Amino acid sequence: MATTTTLGQPIVLSGAPDPADLTTGTLCFIGTATVLLRFAGFSILTDPNFLHRGERVRLGYGMLSTRRTNPALELHELPPLDAVVLSHLHEDHFDRVVERRLDPALPIVTTRQAAVALRKKGFAAARGLSTWHAQSFVKGDVRLQITAMPGKHGPGFVSALLPPVMGSMLEFAGPRGHIGPRIYVSGDTLVYEQLRAIPDRYPEIDLALLHLGGTRVAGLLVTMDAQQGVEALRLLRPHRAIPVHYDDYTVFKSPLEDFQRAVVAAGLESHVRYLGRGDTYSFEATGAATRPASPAPGLVAR
Repeated sequence: MATTTTLGQPIVLSGAPDPADLTTGTLCFIGTATVLLRFAGFSILTDPNFLHRGERVRLGYGMLSTRRTNPALELHELPPLDAVVLSHLHEDHFDRVVERRLDPALPIVTTRQAAVALRKKGFAAARGLSTWHAQSFVKGDVRLQITAMPGKHGPGFVSALLPPVMGSMLEFAGPRGHIGPRIYVSGDTLVYEQLRAIPDRYPEIDLALLHLGGTRVAGLLVTMDAQQGVEALRLLRPHRAIPVHYDDYTVFKSPLEDFQRAVVAAGLESHVRYLGRGDTYSFEATGAATRPASPAPGLVAR
């Protein structure tokens, strides 16, 4: 099994709270795959997309998709951010509004290919990760480690036509070791063989954000639909999962209702929480301090 490698020195962030709240956190669903996570003094934004209803995104090869919804918050309404986690460089995950208005000094953790492109656009703090590589951040006496998870945006030759994609695992540690929660963000991946390594390395996942939508290119599935979403639940076994990225664009073909029916049929209702745009999920960090640590850099997970 691959090792976990931490890249360079941690990025030290300013503005640490004194003391940080290590007991509770929140997750606000803004729309598409855009989520604001706040825990232990950190504010992390995922896949920023702030276009409005009726605006279009370019998905490459002449493909366009129209947004059906509005974001629950505007970019300027967000609190001060510490970092962005970007699964891949598609406009429904990093749009032209974000490109113009996001602070170019803000760290962005993403794929290696996306980081190169973003640095050319002026985002000098973009950090590119290969699978199982990690970037750490320190704020006060709390450390956040973001590790790149396997991801595949399409089957066969279609995958080669689309941007490389990664999932992410977010873990927090304090002076006494791990503090909760452990959060998995799927990115725009399908369920495929390499995802099976995730529960081997991370048998305890507190919260999973699943990118759904059943997006199709040339008739082929390139993001999880309802059945793949349920398959991901069975594979990863998170304590709680929240579906995102399911109805915001015309290119999404598998609505949330399909996933809800599939979850009921699979008897997994107790593991799923549904959020509307603008809803906030609050979580507690109980029990995380006793969890076994994820594989240390340079060690093979067994």
